[in-house]
Amino acid sequence: MSVMAFPEGGFRFIPAVFQYSAGVAALPGFRLERVRFAEPVPMAEGWRRITRHLAQLSRPRAAFCACELRSPAPFTEAGFEQFNRAYAAVLQDWGLLSLGENPVARSNVCPELAPPAEPSFHAFSYTVPDLAAAPSFVVAGSGESVEGRGSYAAHTIAPGDTSPAGLRSKAQYVLAEMERRMAALGFGWAETTGVQAYTVHDLHPFLADEITRRGAARHGLTWQYCRPPVQGLDYEMDCRGVGVELVLAG
Repeated sequence: MSVMAFPEGGFRFIPAVFQYSAGVAALPGFRLERVRFAEPVPMAEGWRRITRHLAQLSRPRAAFCACELRSPAPFTEAGFEQFNRAYAAVLQDWGLLSLGENPVARSNVCPELAPPAEPSFHAFSYTVPDLAAAPSFVVAGSGESVEGRGSYAAHTIAPGDTSPAGLRSKAQYVLAEMERRMAALGFGWAETTGVQAYTVHDLHPFLADEITRRGAARHGLTWQYCRPPVQGLDYEMDCRGVGVELVLAG
C-alpha cells in the first residue's frame, strides 16, 4: 500500500477508493484528536458542527481527516454509490480532494436497534499542531469484501454464510486488512488505543483465538451492534491509536 502526504491538513493517508482513504496518520509536528458526538448528528448539521469545532481550535477544514458515520439501514450498491457521491461533494467543496485522491478515512455502519432516521455523524478526527506529539493514526472501516474492484457482492468473503465458520473467515480477512493498513502507516496492534467490531452476529467463537490472541483486544474490544453499510456484508472493523478523545454533548 502506498502512502501520500497531505501537508495542508497535517496528515498522511493511504489512497483507496473515491469515497474514503484506507487510513490516516499525523505528520510530524501534529497529533490526531477524535471527537464523538453524544448522539448521532444528521449529516448537514454535523458538517456545520465540525466546521465550528475546527474554527474554535483555529484549524482549517483541511485538518478534518477521518469520520465515523451511522446510517438507518444497509444500502444497495447503487444507493451507496449515490450517498458517497454526495458525501464526496462536500469534501470537494472543503478542498480536501485537491491531490486527486480522497485523504479522509471513514467508517459507515448501521445500528440494528434504534438506528438514526437519516445518515449521521457519530465521530470525527482532525489534526492539531503538537511538536511533542506521539504518533497517532486512524484506520478506516473495512468489511469482508475487496474494495475498488467493482461490486461488493462479487468480492465478498463467504457471501451469505453467517455460520461460525463463515464468520471466522470474514473476521480473518478483515483483521488481516486492518493489519495491512496499519503496517502501511507504520503501526500495529501494539499502538492501538481503540478497536471496534461491527456485526449483529455472534463473534464469541473466534473472539479469543482470532481477535484477542493477535493483540487486537489489548485494551478491550468495542463491539457495536451494527451492520456494515452495504447489503450482503456481515462483519466490519476499524481501529485507531489516538491519545486525545472528547465527547461533544451539544
